[in-house]
Order: sequence, then structure tokens, then C-alpha cells
Amino acid sequence: MSISSLVQTSVGAGLQEPPALPMRAGAADRHVGARIRERRLLLGMSQQQLAEAIGVTYQQAHKYERGLNRISAGRLYGIAQTLGVPVSWFFEGLGAGGETAQLSPRQRLCLEVARNFAQITNERHQVALSQMARVLAEAKREAE
Repeated sequence: MSISSLVQTSVGAGLQEPPALPMRAGAADRHVGARIRERRLLLGMSQQQLAEAIGVTYQQAHKYERGLNRISAGRLYGIAQTLGVPVSWFFEGLGAGGETAQLSPRQRLCLEVARNFAQITNERHQVALSQMARVLAEAKREAE
């Protein structure tokens, strides 16, 4: 019995073939891409720097972040290593149906603050800004 007849017999015997996955990128790919962009910005890294670190062109990194191209498991692992997060981090906030949880205005603001902080090159300025944030947070806690 050949392999093809065995497959046909199995399918004909009531076993169903697994559903074919769509070949184009979908909601999950867009979510993973958005998470890559979020982490990259949080680290103050440019798309060009990310692309060089993972061994792809700038255009390919851009397509990954937009969710236009799917990312292989090995490439996603490399991106996770470069960005300092576990692979599972890219899937956080992804619903069962592939829906992406949207960032709240507060989360967007925190991301922007972190991105801007990472771009400050003067360490003394970073320390001063950190101390200012700590004092403001403590003043709020004391007022409550």
C-alpha cells in the first residue's frame, strides 16, 4: 500500500484533514508586530537597529511591525532575544479570536515617557528625571 493510498484511506475512513491556515498575515500577526514596535520604542531602538540586529533589511523589519509579513518561529525567537523579552510576551493581550487589546491613553502615555527617557543620553539628566518622578509619586501617596 502506498503512502498516498494510505492517506486517502484515512481521510475516507472519517478522519478529517486539519483546516488549512491562511497564507496571509492576520490579526495575530498584526498584534505581534505591534508588540515588537512597542518594545523597540520602549528601548529607544530604531527600526534600522532592530533590522541589523536580527539580520534582515529595514523594509522587512517594517513589514514585520506592521503585521504585513508573518514571522517564523526562529526569527521571532531572535527578535525576542534582541529585545530582551520571552517569546510569549509578544502574544500577551491577544484574545482567543485573534483580537488585539487596545492600549489605553494612560498606557500610551507611559510608553511615550519610557521611549523619551531612553533617548536621553545624559545619565545625570536621567537620574534627575527619575528622582523628580519619585518625589511626585510620593507626594501623591502622602496626599491620599
